[in-house]
Amino acid sequence: MTHMFLLCCLVFLLPTESCRTLCQAARKSKEEVSARTHGACDGVCVDNSNCTQPCPPDTPGNVGFVCRQKKWYKIIDTCRTLTAFNIFEEDSPTMGAPPTSIKISESIKSQGITDMLLQRCPMDLSCVIKNIRRSPRIPGNIAVIVQLLHNISTAELPTNVDETKMQSYSIMANHILDSKSISNWTFIPEKNSSCVLLHSVNTFARRLLINKHPIDIPDAFIHTMGTIISGDNNGKNLTFSMRVNDTRNNVTGRVLITRDEVQKVRSSSQFVSIAFPTLGAILEASLLEKGTVNGLVLSVILPKELKRISLVFEKIRNSKGQGTQCVGWHSFENKWDQHACQMIQENSQQAVCKCRPSKLFTSFSILMSPHTLESPILIYITYIGLGISICSLILCLSIEALVWSRVTKTEISYLRHLCIANVAATLLMADVWFIVASFLGGPTAHHNGCVAATFFVHFFYLSVFFWMLAKALLILYGILIVFHTLPKSVLVASLFSVGYGCPLVIAVITVAATEPGKGYLRPEACWLNWDRTKALLAFVVPALVIVVVNLITVTLVIVKTQRPAIGSSMFQEVRAIVRISKNIAILTPLLGLTWGFGIATVIDDTSLVFHILFSLLNAFQGFFILVFGTILDPKIREALKDRISSAKWISRVSENLSSEFSCHPIKGPS
Repeated sequence: MTHMFLLCCLVFLLPTESCRTLCQAARKSKEEVSARTHGACDGVCVDNSNCTQPCPPDTPGNVGFVCRQKKWYKIIDTCRTLTAFNIFEEDSPTMGAPPTSIKISESIKSQGITDMLLQRCPMDLSCVIKNIRRSPRIPGNIAVIVQLLHNISTAELPTNVDETKMQSYSIMANHILDSKSISNWTFIPEKNSSCVLLHSVNTFARRLLINKHPIDIPDAFIHTMGTIISGDNNGKNLTFSMRVNDTRNNVTGRVLITRDEVQKVRSSSQFVSIAFPTLGAILEASLLEKGTVNGLVLSVILPKELKRISLVFEKIRNSKGQGTQCVGWHSFENKWDQHACQMIQENSQQAVCKCRPSKLFTSFSILMSPHTLESPILIYITYIGLGISICSLILCLSIEALVWSRVTKTEISYLRHLCIANVAATLLMADVWFIVASFLGGPTAHHNGCVAATFFVHFFYLSVFFWMLAKALLILYGILIVFHTLPKSVLVASLFSVGYGCPLVIAVITVAATEPGKGYLRPEACWLNWDRTKALLAFVVPALVIVVVNLITVTLVIVKTQRPAIGSSMFQEVRAIVRISKNIAILTPLLGLTWGFGIATVIDDTSLVFHILFSLLNAFQGFFILVFGTILDPKIREALKDRISSAKWISRVSENLSSEFSCHPIKGPS
């Protein structure tokens, strides 16, 4: 009998002592495991090979590694110290010792922990808080707590969810939302654990019962507020102020319900909101989200009558023009979605969003694209280059107008200068509309104006490309076919159809297909959208196709010009090489080959070097057209000389006539 009594005591006391020991061991092992990510496995490291190592002694679970570039990197960690034996407090009411036949792997199941929790402390859920707070925030423990919170949110509780239960629930969630645990979320095998946590908290908060007095449950990494609203209220405003990560300053977030919206509430109803300062970073880390959350994550639970709500987010990183987007968390697709919100106002410190809460969208925040480059060098290059380009294009068109009658005497020269003049004119208009679009400040401030500016920028830049294509087709036509086979009027009409007709069709279809769903514009600038509707493809695809055609054209010109005549000497070959160089130098800027560098910015949009090269080559397109298309043309230079010399001759004649008139005045009748 004595032996049986001692055995029973050991069954109850051993988990308590082992928990303290395991907690201390886990704190040390966390640093040890992280430090062993390089060369953690004993086997030979072959790229893309995997290995598994056991957790520290007496800790269930394992650690998985993958070999990359001859080094082992941790990818999965299921080590845990929380089990059904040690998660409950020592002084909580016991329901009898667990059978000795139960294995550890079975006893740590969160569903079993939940059943025991609802038996031991169903009124306040507090009997696990003490040991959860003591547990290390290692990936395995995080997974156990997430599953526990999920099971609690869906379990049948004996009483309503009051402020006490909500406070205990928040404490458990707060432990794994700590900023120190963000990196450990990446090693949880179930990558959607952060989504499960968010959904569980929102589900449990929906069950919260608010009496007459407002509820305020502040924790460091989760803050819950609730109140009663009715049609008699003049509006409601809940303000959160919380520290984000390890920053000293607080970041605020406000939930605003206007008076007009509140009046839609027929009877007294509950209004609950929850703020998370670190959940955005956890979602980004665990799901590898592209956008970076730049404010608090605010969950809003409203009466069914309310369809719209205003949210004010203070930015964690002060920025303007960094691709800020108002977003809602899609609970089914587990991703941020722009369809749930609309940007109302934005500056460098905060953003105001109008959102539509629903069953799909309960949590909201603002995103900042991590790939947006904001460099003063790019800004200076762009605007200085545009200024030079505009002046060059005006000078180019002036010269063409001045010498037009002298350089367009033949049909071929007429068509060639027609293409050059239209390339210069469309690029000039594209540059002007680009400047207009940049001054509008984005679609948030002037949406309709931004749509118009984007349409004209898209149309005129496409026209530049298609006139370049028209010139390439003209060159091909001149090389392969005799020009006199078609009338001049037919060729001119064909060139204008290609140069203006095709871009107009593409631009109109793009805006008609994407603007009704608010997917035409980028959130941060007046330009074609990429993330939602891929409207930018309506510019990129035609441009790349034209670049390829122009490359083929240059190749044919090179092959055609490098064929030496019979009996040609070495001198003639050198002249052929010179002609090839001139052809490439002239065709490259005129036919848009420099836009091929834009492919590099699409492939690697974080490289400042690619953006600078692309900006340099394209901002100075007008200058290139002036130099290679006009100034270096010997016929244009001769025509200019003739015009200048004739102008001087006319000036001298007029001076002589005026001098003779002054020396011999005409006498009137006496």
